[in-house]
Amino acid sequence: MSAVINPQELTGLSEQEVSQRLQAEGYNELPASDRRNIWGIIWEIASEPIFLLLLGCGGIYLFLGDAQEALILLGFVLFIVGINLYQEQKTEKSLEALRDLSSPRALVIRDGERKRIAGREVVRGDLIVIAEGDRIPADGILLWSTHLTVDESLLTGESLPVRKVAIDESLPLPINRAGGDDLPYVYSGTLVVQGQAIIEVQATGSKTEMGKIGKALQTIEQEDSKLQRETRQIVKQLTILAIAICIIAVVIYGITRGDWLHGVLAGLALGMAILPNEIPVVLAIFLALGAWRFSLQNVLTRRIPVVETLGSATVLCVDKTGTLTLNQMTVQQLFVYQEGSQNPAFYDLTLHEREALPEDFHRLIEYGILASRKDPFDPMEKALKLVGSQLLAGTEHLHDDWNTLREYPLSGELRAMSCVWEPIAGGAKEIAAKGAPEAIADLCHFSPEMLTDLEIQANIMAASGLRVLGVAKGSLSAHSSRHQPPADGSLPLRQHDFDFEFIGLVGLADPVRASVAPAIAECYQAGIRVVMITGDYPSTAQNIAKQIGLTSGEVITG
Repeated sequence: MSAVINPQELTGLSEQEVSQRLQAEGYNELPASDRRNIWGIIWEIASEPIFLLLLGCGGIYLFLGDAQEALILLGFVLFIVGINLYQEQKTEKSLEALRDLSSPRALVIRDGERKRIAGREVVRGDLIVIAEGDRIPADGILLWSTHLTVDESLLTGESLPVRKVAIDESLPLPINRAGGDDLPYVYSGTLVVQGQAIIEVQATGSKTEMGKIGKALQTIEQEDSKLQRETRQIVKQLTILAIAICIIAVVIYGITRGDWLHGVLAGLALGMAILPNEIPVVLAIFLALGAWRFSLQNVLTRRIPVVETLGSATVLCVDKTGTLTLNQMTVQQLFVYQEGSQNPAFYDLTLHEREALPEDFHRLIEYGILASRKDPFDPMEKALKLVGSQLLAGTEHLHDDWNTLREYPLSGELRAMSCVWEPIAGGAKEIAAKGAPEAIADLCHFSPEMLTDLEIQANIMAASGLRVLGVAKGSLSAHSSRHQPPADGSLPLRQHDFDFEFIGLVGLADPVRASVAPAIAECYQAGIRVVMITGDYPSTAQNIAKQIGLTSGEVITG
């Protein structure tokens, strides 16, 4: 396999090979636990000692001739079984529907032709064409790609997409792991954020990274909750006590009065008075109410004892990305050098939500958008385009009618990308670049003193929990002291062949969900300690912790 491949020459597997591999390896489906049917759920409920107690008590009352008490107890049994059955069956159906919706479709190359199939029909060795917005259906390796970035937060928990490159047979293959830039591996369930690629499937179903996680979860044995164990112990002890008292009462009554029949009846009545017939009903109702409250928050409760488990929690560990935050980037801070002045200008959008953006910052947003794709899928590019539509609408700084001539993607050597645009009215080409501040400084040929000043400002913004991007304006001059443009008038091969002017920095934040701070406060009121787990820098984690009201500034790294 080569790093330079003509996609039109790929033929893929034949239908016969696909059929053979489907028979040998099975469909591309994640391992799923056996779906419990209605009789299995009923048996699980009925086998609980506390419900057997109700049935036994009802039978005894019926034997004693007290039909009213017997019917009440048996009615309680049916009521409890009905509540549990309804809740668990409803959850099973919802989970089944979610499994059907989560199965992606795939565009494969077979017998030299492209065809779209169900994701479950993908086999090892298939060639799959992926593009922006696609959910990757299987683990694979990149044969060909262009500007490909993938959101792997499903596996790594990090919201920022990672850059992918096609394999190069002249280099040894890197370690196969999720996360990290410039790797040739893609994984089932991850989302293509930008670019296009062709992958060769290496693993399907339970052999994928996602499948291994599901398989490991299946090895976990279902355990009884603490409440279930304690109620069983109580029922056992009270039953033994009731039987002992019943026998004693029967013996005493029979010996003292000589009427053994009435002695048996009196002993049974005394034993029934000791047994806690109401406990099963109360427990079932409160747990069912808990499951119902969960459903109001769009949380599925597959097994009702989960309610009790959650209620007994004392420590809550939560991921930051996508859990505490929205997993959506927004522009929060801007930093530029004012025109004709050496004094920097700083602007925090959160402090001026209803104000017009000062003119000094228009060019920074303008070229940040120009350094992005026209129809972006990347969260940061989306954020730039959104803030532009909100703050630059009606100005000359938006150029939706311009055409993209060329894109220079990020690389391992230069963590910046550039776009060359052709204005619709003609004239000089416009070049814009964005990327890591140090990469933009490299393109702009900063002096050591300028680079030090830039690092100070970038660190200040990063300490606020922001992702910092540098933005620059480029030009292609025939009189450049650094570069000689191509003689035929074509565009240069490298970003370094342009002359760049530094414009400023953009700070983007992954906003905290509005409901997080009140939820954290409720946890503390309930005596629950909250721990945030993240792969971000400690300063970013501390900033998020302050925003959500997480007490204790202790940070543990490792």
